Amino acid sequence: MRSCFAKLRFATTMAVEPSSELHGLLAGLEMKHRSLRRTLSAGQHARQELAIAETSATREIPAFEVARIPGLLQTPEYARSVFEANAEFRQIPRSIDEAVAARIRRQEALYEPGKSFTFLVSEGALFMRLCSLEVMAAQLDRLYNIIGMASVEVGVIPLGAQLRRTPAHGFWIYDRRLVIVETISEELWLDGGADISLYERAWDWLTEAAAYGRDARRLIGRARASLESP
Repeated sequence: MRSCFAKLRFATTMAVEPSSELHGLLAGLEMKHRSLRRTLSAGQHARQELAIAETSATREIPAFEVARIPGLLQTPEYARSVFEANAEFRQIPRSIDEAVAARIRRQEALYEPGKSFTFLVSEGALFMRLCSLEVMAAQLDRLYNIIGMASVEVGVIPLGAQLRRTPAHGFWIYDRRLVIVETISEELWLDGGADISLYERAWDWLTEAAAYGRDARRLIGRARASLESP
């Protein structure tokens, strides 16, 4: 009889353990794959508050954007256009004023001692507009003038540059401890060593093709001048 009970306990344990392991795996995936609809269900300002907290806890941020100006460099008007388009596309509560205010507050980190930021953008991002000509012109002026700031480096990848690998999407690296990637439907929060190393390699390859300093300003100026062309 005792042997039968032992076998029953063993069978029960074997049945429970895979289930527990599965729940653990699912919990881990939930942390890494965050549904943007769920994250933004109360409005976009909550996600911006989370960005403020992550930025505050980070000393070094390399970030790459394919099709837009990085949030930490956006003007209030450009940011407003981004948030308005996002709210309409995702059909979520707007809370635009709160989101813009939080994004601008996050930019205070650019002036904090001990922090450094490196931003890469494709040249195409300088031409893509979700906003009026006036707003885009002001945004490009800000991007142009921020080059040379002590804690910030801006690189532009020219459209004709030869790349070792074409970029699939933008990504942000936080102190080599976290990579955040935004897709259309979700955010990936990746903290595994292999993932971080892969994105650091992607970053290194992209920087090889980027223009900095005077050359970056020339590319930004070319995009700015295009807004005034007939």
